[in-house]
Amino acid sequence: MKIAIVGASGLVGRKMVETLNKSSHELVLYCSNKSAGQTLNGLKLIELNDKTLQKVDIALFSAGSTVSKLWAKKFSKLGAFVIDNSNAFRRETSVPLVVPEINPHTINNNTKIIANPNCSTIQIALPLFYLNKQAKIKKVIISTYQASSGAGKKGLLDLENGTAVKFPHPLTDNLIPQIDIALENGYTLEEDKMRFELKKILECNISVVATAIRVPVKNCHGASVYVEFEKPLSKEKAKAILLKANGITLQDNLEKAIYPMPISANNTDQVYIGRLRQDLDNEKALSFWVVADNLRKGASTNAIQIMEIVKNFI
Repeated sequence: MKIAIVGASGLVGRKMVETLNKSSHELVLYCSNKSAGQTLNGLKLIELNDKTLQKVDIALFSAGSTVSKLWAKKFSKLGAFVIDNSNAFRRETSVPLVVPEINPHTINNNTKIIANPNCSTIQIALPLFYLNKQAKIKKVIISTYQASSGAGKKGLLDLENGTAVKFPHPLTDNLIPQIDIALENGYTLEEDKMRFELKKILECNISVVATAIRVPVKNCHGASVYVEFEKPLSKEKAKAILLKANGITLQDNLEKAIYPMPISANNTDQVYIGRLRQDLDNEKALSFWVVADNLRKGASTNAIQIMEIVKNFI
């Protein structure tokens, strides 16, 4: 099988190459003209243009929405299934927004473009999906604590150098309560993405309030999540559900200081849940803390899991 990776030299693209280079697939690595000619895992990086565009079975995109809008449909017209990691197609009704553990049924032979959700959305959607099956969710309040790698190489450099090139303020020894552009309603685009995407993935019109904060951590996003249900759901029942959930690891023992942290979630593919608590004033509400590697399950791993589903239609 021939697979193209567009944006192969970026942080997420490199994770994709690292994983797929161990397989028997033929890989074509596309990049910008700045990286063209370099090698990655023994493979040459090629500048993407009309002359180098090739017919492939699957194209994994992780080069930003501008590149996706320009090139994704060109690949699909040549017969490729496109799995896009940007925000370019997530809001299109005909494009499935997929977390493989939740909604693989939205992929079929005709879905030539498939959207990979926002990194924070993926790790929050997964536990909500399993809990929603037990007790229907009414409202979710989220605060995300997002690592600098979520903004790519320039984000990491801002953290390491104390600069403000990618971010509006220095991130070192700081918290920045803004991720992406400001909207007229007072929210940011990142917060609006989570609200829209959770509703689309979970296929229900729940109330979602999100606050996204950039924190001085290299990798792995954290999120504090408050969930209100239509009927009571005990902490014990929720814990039992999450213990059996595919893709989730429960780390929940406050007395022994066991809970999810970026330092332990880094370079793994699981979504980690802890600090599970019953609302003391509302028996229909729970809170929990969730951490996942934003470059892996939040991006590259989720895309490759989607790719495994797509193979069934090739």
